[in-house]
Amino acid sequence: MKKPSESPAEASGKPEGDPARYGIGDLIGLGRQSVRKNYYPVLQERIDELEQERNRYKWLFENALHGIFQANLRGGFIAANPAMARICGYDSTEDLISQVIRLREQLFCHSGEFDALRQALLDEGSLSLRETYLRRKDNTPVAVAITLLRRPDLGPERVEAFVADITERYQAREKLKQLNADLERRVEERTEALQNANVGLRYQIEQREKVEQELVVAVNAAREANESKDKYLAAASHDLLQPLNAARLLVSALEDSALPKNEAGIVHRVQRSLESAEELLADLLDISKLDQKAMQPERVPVDIGGLMRGLAEEFEPLAENADLDFRLRTCQVMVQTDPRMLTRILRNLLSNAFRYTRKGGVLFAARRRRNGLEIGVWDSGIGIEPDKLEEIFTEFHQILHRDNGGRQGVGLGLAIVDRMARVLDYEVRVASRYGKGSRFTVALPQAVSTGAVLSVVEPSVTHPTSFNGLLVLVIDNEKVVQESMRALLELWGCDVVTAASVKEAVAARREMDIILADYHLDDDQTGCEAVLALRHHYGRDIPAAILTADRSDEIHRLVASASLPMLNKPVKPNRLRALVTSLMSACHEGRAPM
Repeated sequence: MKKPSESPAEASGKPEGDPARYGIGDLIGLGRQSVRKNYYPVLQERIDELEQERNRYKWLFENALHGIFQANLRGGFIAANPAMARICGYDSTEDLISQVIRLREQLFCHSGEFDALRQALLDEGSLSLRETYLRRKDNTPVAVAITLLRRPDLGPERVEAFVADITERYQAREKLKQLNADLERRVEERTEALQNANVGLRYQIEQREKVEQELVVAVNAAREANESKDKYLAAASHDLLQPLNAARLLVSALEDSALPKNEAGIVHRVQRSLESAEELLADLLDISKLDQKAMQPERVPVDIGGLMRGLAEEFEPLAENADLDFRLRTCQVMVQTDPRMLTRILRNLLSNAFRYTRKGGVLFAARRRRNGLEIGVWDSGIGIEPDKLEEIFTEFHQILHRDNGGRQGVGLGLAIVDRMARVLDYEVRVASRYGKGSRFTVALPQAVSTGAVLSVVEPSVTHPTSFNGLLVLVIDNEKVVQESMRALLELWGCDVVTAASVKEAVAARREMDIILADYHLDDDQTGCEAVLALRHHYGRDIPAAILTADRSDEIHRLVASASLPMLNKPVKPNRLRALVTSLMSACHEGRAPM
């Protein structure tokens, strides 16, 4: 036993110069107990850091998306991560390591390829992203890209590897090869067929080439025309809708005036004709957008009860004029849908019901179903013959001939219903008894939302007695639209100021109560920008709305993002009046309507 005063080196009994006389603690300065106590916290801190680093690399190893393993080329796995087990189809890394004991025969699909990889690795020291096939547990091959690194410090044939499953890339490549092969085969078949057809017909080659050239030109022209159709229709419809809007407003002003009976009848017929022209343009625009797949749904939570009540208010005057019984049965349910497209579908079904019903009535009802909701329109109209049920969804198809009487459309309403329902992935069903009536239903999935709910309700047709004293600013770069808006609004009792730009509006030096602005103004300015500029100039949120003949989804989103209400031109007088009522209420409350 050593003496208390002796150091470990002295206690060893070996000569002082002998290296074996000193322990590891002496060599790093921890031979004495006091020194060890001083350096213990530092060592413990270094040990903790090493442990944290080890745990980090262990976590990366176990959670890597690619397979990682360490193995002996002459044997099996030494270590592997879970991703490697998944690639090879094993339940766990333990199963993989215990069952695959020979990489050459059990892991690689082709022993010869393994031998080539092994030799290349021994020669070069590493291999990067070599594509090969590994054998899964069920003996099926899996395509991989493998990176190998030789570790001679751990053993003569010890390696570490990273494995990526490239099955999808391989399948895509094989599919592309197959497509190329099919294309080449088809080209060869067509070439051979063309050569055989030209045998004995050499004298027709020049004529045939000319016809083919003309056909190519015609196909290209047709493709270009089809691509520009939607843009052309949108531009032409916008130009047509502007004067149509002015005409509708002026005729509405005449309708509200005290006219003799004969003149009032003429004005009413003019109004009906303008409405038919407006419906035709709107239908053509929608059909064009749907055919070009330019109309995409924007699904939000919608209160079906509110949507149906708004449509019912819109059709109640029509039912009263036709002396038809119109009933509404709805339920309070939220559905994730595009409110504009669903409203258009139901409006078209209601329009058809009233168009072909002369006596009896129309029922507009929603019913819960096991897998969702069913909204239907029942009528007691003329019905549809059984062999015509499929044809009614084609363009320009009408049930009644024009000489049979009744309110006529243009035959696009149900075609739009069919296309919009397909865009929304809804099913439209129809049942009818000829001479008795028809039933159209739309089946849609029910989706209760916990977020904000958009309740789509059409403007009420209830009008105030007067707008006396309400100062309305109309901003539109079309003079005829300014005049027609002034005529109608002044007839309602409004004080109207018209302007083509913000500059003209400010020059009028009148503090308006509400603003009605066209979207497309001169100098590339928009109605939204004009409203914002005027609100900034007067230092208050003046209630405002956008009126536009542009029916594109992009304009709808831009106006909605500005939190402004919008009406499409031609503006229907009852909706304009309801909009002015809403803006006037917001003005009295001192806020801008959302």
